[in-house]
Amino acid sequence: MEITRTSQFSGKTHTLDLDVTQEQMQRFENRIANGEYVQTIFPQLSAEFREFILTGITPQEWDSYLSGDPNEIIENF
Repeated sequence: MEITRTSQFSGKTHTLDLDVTQEQMQRFENRIANGEYVQTIFPQLSAEFREFILTGITPQEWDSYLSGDPNEIIENF
């Protein structure tokens, strides 16, 4: 299923095709009320793709931010 999120780092909108169902996405939308953890809802996804669903930050953005100068990372955040 294609999931579109806006990155909390860059403000850019990204779409990834992830192995999730509509039912899982509905559970995700209701997770706070139901007390479910994202890793329980999406056990088939790696942590980096669960993070994308939560924050819109892609694995490439994480790599880009974490491989740079620490002072620049702080300034850009």
